[in-house]
Amino acid sequence: MPSTFTHEFNAPAFKAKVSFNTGLFINGQFVDGSDNTTIDVINPTNGKVITSVSEGTPKDVDLAVDAAHAAFDTAWGLHTPGAQRSILMSKLVALMEKNADELAALEALDNGKTFNWARNIDVAGSIDCIRYYAGWADKITGQVQETTEDKLTYSRHEPIGVVGQIIPWNFPLLMMAWKIGPALACGNTVVLKPSEFTPLTAIRMCHLINEAGFPPGVVNVLTGYGNTTGNAISSHMRIEKVAFTGSTIVGRKIMEAAARSNLKNVTLELGGKSPNIIFDDADIEQAVNWAIFGIFWNHGQTCTAGSRIFVQEGIYDEFFKRFMEKTRSLKIGDPFAPDTFQGPQVSEIQFNRIMSYIESGKAAGAKVEIGGERHGSEGYFIKPTIFTNVDPSMKIVQEEIFGPVCVLIKFKDEEDVIKQANDTLYGLAAAVFTQDLNRALNTAHRLKAGTAWINCVNSFNSNVPFGGFKQSGIGRECGDYALTNYTAVKAVHVNLGHKM
Repeated sequence: MPSTFTHEFNAPAFKAKVSFNTGLFINGQFVDGSDNTTIDVINPTNGKVITSVSEGTPKDVDLAVDAAHAAFDTAWGLHTPGAQRSILMSKLVALMEKNADELAALEALDNGKTFNWARNIDVAGSIDCIRYYAGWADKITGQVQETTEDKLTYSRHEPIGVVGQIIPWNFPLLMMAWKIGPALACGNTVVLKPSEFTPLTAIRMCHLINEAGFPPGVVNVLTGYGNTTGNAISSHMRIEKVAFTGSTIVGRKIMEAAARSNLKNVTLELGGKSPNIIFDDADIEQAVNWAIFGIFWNHGQTCTAGSRIFVQEGIYDEFFKRFMEKTRSLKIGDPFAPDTFQGPQVSEIQFNRIMSYIESGKAAGAKVEIGGERHGSEGYFIKPTIFTNVDPSMKIVQEEIFGPVCVLIKFKDEEDVIKQANDTLYGLAAAVFTQDLNRALNTAHRLKAGTAWINCVNSFNSNVPFGGFKQSGIGRECGDYALTNYTAVKAVHVNLGHKM
């Protein structure tokens, strides 16, 4: 019998007792894993165990795939009109809105992000995403192609079937919404693995999915480790498509597993090393505020983090002064405190990884202007860190750190900065700050990135495509672009009179 998680929240922002089952969610029921093993969920603020959740195994993946196929063949897919899928998704939206504070509190508890950010961005964005795709569910259409008068030809956009989805720990609820939203709208059934570090909101969502009335087996959620459960999903012969958000290294493994198994369709949203370019004519105050948000929001654990900040030489000194002052003012601490900007990193593993990059930067000769060390004596807190005196060969300039660490680089002109900005394996996002519209657009167009922000950063919308160039991924999430990831196009030829 799976265990029940019970927790009393007593923060100014949220006071409530929550309790729910933490088993694997297969065929509409919460069950123990096949090996009856569990995974400890750790509170990153103090390193203590919050609760334990059931651990999924490859055998459990088989059971979830069986349930998903049964649902697809009988109660979902083409057996459920898009209008009905839309109704169920809208019911889920209403339940998410009703439980929004609880979802935000759970996100803050096992991830460490602040409750306010979780409530206003993660949960709000997740609700918006599911609502957006609920609107698409009955609007997925094919086309009629003109050929000859004795032949009718048309295309159908059909659901693929059972799709596997593997989501990361930095935005657990939002990434779940980005994945299941288009998949369900198109009529697919889902086998999803959340991160073992941050499974609580995904599990809680399963209760809401049941409450909304989705048929059993439409959504199945298995908490497990990447090398077992994740590998089983990406290599499963009866899963026709896999979507993954995470590191480029793991993305390669998933793509390889998909190729070695049944050549399943793959979409990948991977790492980044995003440039943030600030020209002489930028509004310095706004550029500083956005740069702070660009790198230190979500504790730097953002694939689009503006970790390479390029500042034109004419305003470099003034920008540096204000950027330092603003960084010093950031409150680090309890994620549930109303004035906290930055909580802990998600895990001890991630804490150690970030600290190793900081030590690498120091050893390579980069100058730590602020931070560069842990904050406090317990938990996984790291002070916001700014490096200067860097060169392009340094690891802290080239590799994704995924923490509150940035490099500040002075540049001369537009040609200089575009060359430096594009000198990376990644191409997920970029930002440009200038009051010259022509310069802004010209620079944005020349940057090799899937998203280019002008005078803002880390701004997302459910109806706008998101994805990367180069080694930052394959395919697009959000908007109608994501629908193409979850449909199979069939051409139908009807003979209206041609005789042989």
